Amino acid sequence: MTDERSETFAELERREWATETVAAGYAADFARAADMAVPALVQGAGAGAGKAIIDLCCGHGNVTRGLLETGARVTALDFSPAMLALARSNAPGAAFIEGDAMDTGLPAGAFDGVTMGFGMPHVPDPPRTMAEVARLLKPGGRFAFSVWSGQPEGSAMAYVFKAIGAHGDPAVSLPPGPGASDYADPARAFPALEAAGFRDPELIEVASFWEAEEPAAAYLFFLEGTARGGALLRAQPAERAEAIRQAVVDAVRAHHGDGPVWTIPMPCVVISATRG
Repeated sequence: MTDERSETFAELERREWATETVAAGYAADFARAADMAVPALVQGAGAGAGKAIIDLCCGHGNVTRGLLETGARVTALDFSPAMLALARSNAPGAAFIEGDAMDTGLPAGAFDGVTMGFGMPHVPDPPRTMAEVARLLKPGGRFAFSVWSGQPEGSAMAYVFKAIGAHGDPAVSLPPGPGASDYADPARAFPALEAAGFRDPELIEVASFWEAEEPAAAYLFFLEGTARGGALLRAQPAERAEAIRQAVVDAVRAHHGDGPVWTIPMPCVVISATRG
């Protein structure tokens, strides 16, 4: 978001995710779609009894909890104290660290598996993060990460960001940074993984979604529970914010009917690979 401080992408991410209301909004509503990727992340990282797994960008601990349920020994890391507070409550039994996924400071070769649930778009340098993951893993260790699938027609992300494009204030913008869905594209993700020392990358699609009793849910979930989309939406003048909200409502009704319950797609991919 443009302001007098010329805020960087990293600064925006840290500011937004450190806000307790944003962290709580993500955990309460937005993550209902993210939860649907947890089984694929847990499986993709090779989690199991006695395995040492680290959950990077652990957020409120939904993936951490899934890893613990396999009997793994789990460490969870995030840069947001607000998220870590939620994660400690949601996933007791893990070891929690406040830190940077690009430079964890943890010993090399300490882990059998690494997960990253929707964290890749929130680090300033994804290839550097992949290299750090490779450093953390034992040879043959597994890495699995999830990313929202961009803006396919008929998805929540398309409804919200098309509405912002059509009705948002052009003076409200984000600092340069990785695209929100760059690493959902295997043409980008697979070569980056291979360059970091991984082999045999795989991608699976997860048909995640929200069940909502409000056609404005997609707008509200981005507004209240995301960093990037929320920063764009929260800075809108009132009349533009209302135009964006109404455009989202109109799109949801056009694609998914008149309710009273709306199933709103929020698809994602889980990509996994083996440390060479």
